[in-house]
Amino acid sequence: MAADHTHLRPWRSIERRKSRKIRVGNVEVGGDAPITVQSMTNTLTSDAAATLEQIRQLEEAGADIVRVSCPDVESTAAFKTIAREARVPLVADIHFHYKRGIEAAQAGAACLRINPGNIGSADRVRDVIQAARDHGCSMRIGVNAGSLERELLEKYGEPCPDAMVESALNHARILQDHDFHEFKISVKASDPFMTVAAYHQLSERIDCPLHLGVTEAGACAPAR
Repeated sequence: MAADHTHLRPWRSIERRKSRKIRVGNVEVGGDAPITVQSMTNTLTSDAAATLEQIRQLEEAGADIVRVSCPDVESTAAFKTIAREARVPLVADIHFHYKRGIEAAQAGAACLRINPGNIGSADRVRDVIQAARDHGCSMRIGVNAGSLERELLEKYGEPCPDAMVESALNHARILQDHDFHEFKISVKASDPFMTVAAYHQLSERIDCPLHLGVTEAGACAPAR
């Protein structure tokens, strides 16, 4: 066994941030749980067979959780079949329509990726939270630098870590005000330095698990 030299090289020592633990289906996230790996499909979710094929590939590659986009009623209708057949918990990616969140929760989503401040009135927010609570769904607040609220862009002048963190905490406060605490947060930007800075700030402001990722992290040109 290799000797532990972290006392000589303290920069090699990593102390894990203490967060509360939530569940995404049968997978624990945060706290003392192992770090989980999530990926997503890029099929039309309304095509259940194609979406399930990608989920199978991700399961075989070792994904713990898979995210599936639910932008329309056809997607949430197919989601029931997809969730029933998948072997890993599924996150339903809800953009702005609160009904898609309710439908996805009813269809078997383990988690809703949704920003509660973007789905309209207080009644709509309450209905989505109640659906999540009734069906055992957690939530992921997903903040992207490229789609920050207009008032935050006016306040800060441009996308920046401060704006991303303020957005995340505003959305989290809505859930907390409804006594809903089964959520994690992501603050993503295509600029990795902005992303890292935002996560560092956020980690000091809230104790929920953090979903780490870089937006627009798909195919890219080779380095030269």
